[in-house]
Amino acid sequence: MEPAEGESSGQVHTCQTIFPAHATHRGELSAGQLLKWIDTTACLAAEKHAGVSCVTASVDDIQFEETARVGQIIIIKAKVNRAFTTSMEVGVKVTVQDILTSVQKLISVAFSTYVVRPVGDEKVYLKPVKLLSPQDHLEHSLAIERRRIRLDHEHVFETLMQESNMEDYHCDNVSNTEEDTISTDLTHVQSIELVLPPHANHHGNTFGGQIMAWMETVATISASRLCHSYPILKSVDMFKFRGPSTVGDRLVFKAIVNNTFQKSVEVGVRVEAYNCEEWTIGQARHINSAFLIFNAVNDKGELLIFPRVKPTTKDGLRRYHGAIARRRIRLTRKYILSNKEDTPSSDLWDRSNQAYLSYSNVATLTVLATKCGWEITSTLDNIKILTQEESDILSVKVEMQVRIPSNLAFFLLSDFRLRRQWDKHYLTCEVVENVNEDEKIYYITSPSVKGDKPKDFVVLVSRRQPCKTGDPYIIAVRSVTLTSVPPSPNYRRNEILCAGFLIHSDGNHSCMVSYFNQVTSGVLPYLAANLIGSSKSIEDTASACIKFLEMDSTEIDSILF
Repeated sequence: MEPAEGESSGQVHTCQTIFPAHATHRGELSAGQLLKWIDTTACLAAEKHAGVSCVTASVDDIQFEETARVGQIIIIKAKVNRAFTTSMEVGVKVTVQDILTSVQKLISVAFSTYVVRPVGDEKVYLKPVKLLSPQDHLEHSLAIERRRIRLDHEHVFETLMQESNMEDYHCDNVSNTEEDTISTDLTHVQSIELVLPPHANHHGNTFGGQIMAWMETVATISASRLCHSYPILKSVDMFKFRGPSTVGDRLVFKAIVNNTFQKSVEVGVRVEAYNCEEWTIGQARHINSAFLIFNAVNDKGELLIFPRVKPTTKDGLRRYHGAIARRRIRLTRKYILSNKEDTPSSDLWDRSNQAYLSYSNVATLTVLATKCGWEITSTLDNIKILTQEESDILSVKVEMQVRIPSNLAFFLLSDFRLRRQWDKHYLTCEVVENVNEDEKIYYITSPSVKGDKPKDFVVLVSRRQPCKTGDPYIIAVRSVTLTSVPPSPNYRRNEILCAGFLIHSDGNHSCMVSYFNQVTSGVLPYLAANLIGSSKSIEDTASACIKFLEMDSTEIDSILF
């Protein structure tokens, strides 16, 4: 089937009416049923793009914002955002529509990773996604950043666990002195399911959504043993499929409460699979794990307080501290990725949020670059200045045509220590934390304006090389807070909300360098005179930048070496 005009080849929409069979005793849509629908729709989108059978590899963290009820309609839109070599990211948007009022509310936005089901020994290489709209281009760019987070998640978690010095704790130190604590052993639940043909696809592989639904069931029972009420699933901390299961497998689900946080509880679920032979000898295959977070409400709809728990074993202690680390990551992610465009924010840089701050840095610049409504303020030779106003936020864009290869421009502009060579607004610039090859934190000082105190900045610079032909080089800049670099009485600490460069290649020997800055109060004094026509500081700085980039190789070598 050919896609409709204006529709991506990997896009699928489904609608489902919520019947009593899909709902809980309260008439609310079962979270397990919703997870099945989400996985089915996303898998259809993946297979529509790939042209071959696909299986679920993982599902990113899911937040449930609204509750759907019997009689309402669930609308699920799934689209392949980006195809990598043998895997692809599928974005899913779930809304609920009331039949009587036609009002739609957002339930959830999720991102799943699917891989092509192997056919023999030959690998199937996926074709690129056809990008038809600005939103397609944006999601395509951000998909690579989300992939970085997935790959880095385990490392961040392990780092936090090491920092907690968990091995120095003893079970007696964790809430054992409190009389109202409950042993986590009392919340243990085990269930066994036999995979039958209705639970699997036409190749006999168990549907990922079916496994997720079974996991939700045992997790709900586990949480209910603690709160003695009916838990409501609010979020899932990543489903990760470690191996396949097929028709005839026995799936053993093990759930237990890991920790409570006043009005929420985390339940860990482990899934093991056995075929007939493995079942006889007790040889399990670990195929899935996930952590589900629940709330519970009373008859008035008020959130209940969960009792505190205490682990009684070494493994229970590990899970207890693991829940604390995951919650720290979740709260950091929620805060950083929330919509904070109206005010600058200098977030604390620490172990728990590095991946998300880097994602936010690159994502914010990418979103700014794709916004509509840029208006030309001035044009001078090979320099063009544009501005964009949205919700009282002023953004500036400077386009510079440069006669050097794009990779060389990227190399020279991404090292901010070289910026003093052409930007008079930089007095000093030094690296204060060399995070990795693509992330560095700089301390920058700037001269005073109109007799004010000189300013200083602590900024994260994230650099990204193109993933495919046509993608730009990206150098994203935003302020962060480092405890090792506190504000100085000699400077006025200021913040950069969003700034950076996008570098597009025009051929082997030229490129278009676009500089963006979402203006904050600290940056405005350097730009205000230019924008009202009484100064040409932006043009002068841009001209100096072009001159710096186009200098001959001997001058470059003298600066670098």
